[in-house]
Amino acid sequence: MTGTFVEPTPTPLALLLLGQKADPESERGVECPGDLPAPSDPDLVNRARAAKAALGDRVFILGHHYQRNEVIEFADVTGDSFKLAQQAAAHPEAEFIVFCGVHFMAESADILTSADQQVILPDLAAGCSMADMAEINQVEDCWAALDRAGVAEVTVPITYMNSSAAIKSFTGKHGGSVCTSSNAERSMEWAFEQGEKVLFLPDQHLGRNTAVRDLGLSLDDCVVYNPNKPDGGLTHEQMRAARVILWKGHCSVHGRFTPECVDDVREQVPGITVIVHPECAYEVVEKADIVGSTEKIIATIAAAEPGTSFAIGTELNLVKRIAQQNPDKQIVYLDKTVCFCSTMNRIDLPHLVWALESLLAGNVVNQIVVDDDTKEWSKVALDRMLALPGPSAARD
Repeated sequence: MTGTFVEPTPTPLALLLLGQKADPESERGVECPGDLPAPSDPDLVNRARAAKAALGDRVFILGHHYQRNEVIEFADVTGDSFKLAQQAAAHPEAEFIVFCGVHFMAESADILTSADQQVILPDLAAGCSMADMAEINQVEDCWAALDRAGVAEVTVPITYMNSSAAIKSFTGKHGGSVCTSSNAERSMEWAFEQGEKVLFLPDQHLGRNTAVRDLGLSLDDCVVYNPNKPDGGLTHEQMRAARVILWKGHCSVHGRFTPECVDDVREQVPGITVIVHPECAYEVVEKADIVGSTEKIIATIAAAEPGTSFAIGTELNLVKRIAQQNPDKQIVYLDKTVCFCSTMNRIDLPHLVWALESLLAGNVVNQIVVDDDTKEWSKVALDRMLALPGPSAARD
């Protein structure tokens, strides 16, 4: 995918709803500058093309859906995090896997690829605010609290793909599984087949939406464990009574969407279909028309009738790309503020060019390496997910 990308002219409605609002005080993990990025530097575009061509089959570039277009232009494949990690493993001929995503995604690629392949993250500062909300020592403390409450033995941990390799490894060691946003329901069903309770981390919203909307549990069946409070801010009685223990974590991007955003867009565009990611808060998904993973959002809009109007509640780079790929539909962003995933946006064209040219010069930069023990137990948790019956697990 190395053609020149041309930005189409946004529709008047999209311009109206997007506006030019900024939010300089937005929480960590979100950048809200108030305007769209500048066009790509032609010199950098040419350097990226030359370096990629010179490396040939030695390099395989993965581009997450939330990446900016100037990076996606050079991706050999685009997708969600687990799909991309699987794609890396499916190309053993590539010596170098350049993952244009964030740190936990590159870790997953290293877990699934062979020892002969080297995974590179163009900017090591490209982390994930959600994944960073669950550190391994905090999760171990949580498990100890569950043990003191007498419920650890009947609790099955489920960790979202958006977590560190250390958390995936912990999950594997304690009999749990990884999940994606499209198979969270089946993963949680499986967990309840293994035990009485589920510890769901690190995204409380995906866990709550899955437990209540998909499995039919009540909001009262769920409690939130806050790692910054003793025993998570819960009594032993609360831990014993709960069916689902939710980690106090969230996606900073999806957390920006509010019920008021939904009400506002419905008022401005009567008959519009609101489609949101399940990382959004429960109150938002309750007001939406469709809730689904990134891949489901893309597929749903692609299959819709021409002239259909959608308001999308997910990362802005992806919303822009969906609008560009569906010129026969009216696509608007659910938030009027111009906001991007700040950590994902750290992977820009200058970093990609630097990584590719370094490889061409014989220097492997920013290699992501997961230690053998962590890799082994993470693979156990991932394999449990892949063994679940039902739709493909490889969607986030």
